[in-house]
This record gives sequence, C-alpha cells and structure tokens, in this order.
Amino acid sequence: MEGSKRKALQYQRFTRLDRSLHIVMIVSFISLALTGMILKFSYTAWAAFLARRLGGYEGAGFIHRAAAVVMFCLFVTHLWDLNRKRKNEHGGSFLKLVFGPGSMLFNRRDLTELIGTLKWFVGAGPRPHYGRWTYWEKFDYFAVFWGIFIIGSTGLMLWFPVLFTKFLPGWLINVATIIHSDEALLATGFIFTVHFFNTHLRPEKFPMDTVVFTGRMSVAEFKRHKPAEYEELVASGRL
Repeated sequence: MEGSKRKALQYQRFTRLDRSLHIVMIVSFISLALTGMILKFSYTAWAAFLARRLGGYEGAGFIHRAAAVVMFCLFVTHLWDLNRKRKNEHGGSFLKLVFGPGSMLFNRRDLTELIGTLKWFVGAGPRPHYGRWTYWEKFDYFAVFWGIFIIGSTGLMLWFPVLFTKFLPGWLINVATIIHSDEALLATGFIFTVHFFNTHLRPEKFPMDTVVFTGRMSVAEFKRHKPAEYEELVASGRL
C-alpha cells in the first residue's frame, strides 16, 4: 500500500511559465521550420504545393516573420524570468544564478557524466548519477541562445536589408542568406532527430514525455532519472 502511494506522488519540475513558454516555442519553431523550408526549397514541387495552402510564398513569408517575432518575444520573456529568479531565489546575486547548483552552464560534472554515459552505453560502467540538468539538456538549452543570435540576427538582416546596408557592406546580405538558411536547416534537423530522441523516443518515454506540458513527473520516475537531485532534495528536507 505504501509503495502504491509513493508511486502516485508527483514532483513539480517546471513552473506554469516554463511550460507556457515551451508550448509557444513549439508552435513558433514548427511554423518557422515549415515556412522556412518552403522558402528555401521553393523550386521543388512539394514546396510549391505547401506554399499554395499557405496563401503563396508571400503568405509563407508573412507567417515566417510573424513566428520570428513570437520567438524574439519568447526569448525576452525568458530573460525577464531569469532576472526575476535572480532576485527572488538567489538573493539578487548574478553569480549564484550563473554558477549555482542549478546552473545551466557546462561544468566538470557534465564531462564526467558524458564519459560515464558512453561507458554505460557499451556496458562498461553503471548509469551515471544524473542531477537536475544533464549535459544534453544543457546543450539543447544553449542551442536556443545560439539560434536566436545567429539565425535571428541574419534573419533581421534579410528582413530589413536597406536599414542594415546603411552601415554594413552589401555583400553581407548574401553571407547572411547562406548562414540563415543553412543554420536553420541544421537546427531543424537537430530538433527532429537528436532532441526528439532524447526527449520522446527513448523506450522509457515513447511515444512522448509529457512533463513539459504537465510540469510534473512521478516521484518514482524522478528518483530513477534524476537520482542526484532527488537525494539532494530529500537530504535538505525540500522533498
């Protein structure tokens, strides 16, 4: 009886704002990926077919830019939330936010867990004692920052070429076109392969990990997948 009660307990992993931002990101990213691929491969039959369903290439371009604005707003909102957490949860200390135990920055432990994971994959060692954030989760997180900086900045150059060529050489627009297009293709491929596998397609999560929508996971699952964080919370009396 006690075991069934323990399994029924839920751990709140993500806040409502975290979940809302991720849902908005899903819609925005899929819109950007779909319309971006249509524009990138506009010479193909499938792109022309999809473009006609979206009001033509002009319609696809409008959706693409609207989704980009949403993504920028989402990013700014996340930065605001980080600053709020700095004030409320870290005593106003920027260093605690960046280098504290719940930091998303890579550290020596991530390297140790990466090596341990590779050994675990081939049966040469036990499963690493993962904490709150694994190295692949941190990589996914900073991929958004990289994408906003590289894809976002080049996208703005393509959106407002007259403005940017007032103080930048015109040939940079051609460079921005190549970077924006190829980097976006790389990001789309990564999301729908590596990220989807790590998050949803693993045997224990298939067909979908719902924690990003509900914000909750069972305590039994939490203990199994994040043992270091679970033990830390229990030891500190917070769980």
